[in-house]
Formats: sequence, structure tokens, C-alpha cells
Amino acid sequence: MAGNRQALTAMQAGLASCHVCGKLQSCKADHHCVRCGSRLYQRKPFSVQRSWAFLITALILYVPANLYPIMNTTSLGVKDEKTIIGGVILLWSMKSYPVAVIIFTASIVIPLLKFLVISLLLFSIWKGHSGKLNQQTRLFRIIEYIGPWSMIDVFVVILLVALIQFGGIATVLPGSAAMAFAGMVITTMLSAISFDTRLLWDSE
Repeated sequence: MAGNRQALTAMQAGLASCHVCGKLQSCKADHHCVRCGSRLYQRKPFSVQRSWAFLITALILYVPANLYPIMNTTSLGVKDEKTIIGGVILLWSMKSYPVAVIIFTASIVIPLLKFLVISLLLFSIWKGHSGKLNQQTRLFRIIEYIGPWSMIDVFVVILLVALIQFGGIATVLPGSAAMAFAGMVITTMLSAISFDTRLLWDSE
């Protein structure tokens, strides 16, 4: 009976939506969009492999980003180096609680949350578990949206470097962890961009 038949998906029907202009059309081998000429594909090529590669790179960079100083300060000839956690502790001791919470959340909590969520989604695809697909997709959209806020720590260092330069009295310079932290944020963003959420629904 017609009411019991399961509708075909666009992929099963040989259709694809152009990732540039959004036009839905037939997707054949080496086919290009009839509207804008972009290459058509039903799923992002090597999505899982690219997401894993960027995620593992981000995890590697996360270690030096937190172990090494992100900011080097010199005040009246006295040098001081601060890691991300060291900076948070200093701000907390100075009773700058909102700033300390923001830095801790953006620099520590959000990257760890992204690592965890993307890893779980990639494992779900690997194991073929459908799970609660609506919740998984919504969670991915959330971390994709808040991901760039992890760069707030780098922006703070850049602003301090630009503003606090008083010769031998006080200077602020980026530490060796700044580059690793920026690289970690960028690679986690690339991991999220490379991930194709439609792969979750394919198992369903």
C-alpha cells in the first residue's frame, strides 16, 4: 500500500544539493552544478577522515597551549610568565571574577567540550549508532556556533601587547603558547567544518 512505502532520500534518488547555491539536482559522476558550476557531491568528501585529522591535531596543540606561558610580562625589570590557568587564577585573586570565568570558559571549557562532542559524533558514525539524531545535530550546531569564542584569550593577549608598551617600565609580549592555542582553535573549527552531519542520518 502507498501509505506503508518509505519515501526515498535525496541520496537514494541520486540527487544532491549544491553546497554553493543550494540548487537540488541530479548528482552524477564528475557532475557540476547546472546553476553555478561548482562540483556536486552528496556528502563532503573524506568528511570523517578530515574531521579526525584536524581533531587529533587540535588535541596535540592543546597540550603546549596550556603547559607553556601564553603571556610574558615585564614590569619594572621583573619578568613574569603566565599560562592560561595561571592567568585565570591571577584574575580570580584580583577579584575579577567575571573576566576569570569568561577566560576559563572560552579557553578551557569550550575546547574540551568541542573535543568531546566531535569525538562522540565521529564514533557514532564509525559504530553505525543512530541514537537521538535530533539532539546530536542540535548539539553539533551549538558547538559550531560557540567555537570561535575560544579565540578570546588570543584577542586579550593581542590587545595587551598593543596597549601596554612602556619601554623598560612595563611590556607585554605573547608567550610560546599563543601560537599553539591559536592553532588549536583553528584546527577544531576546521574539524567542525569538515564534519558532515548528514552522515549521522545515513545510519538511520
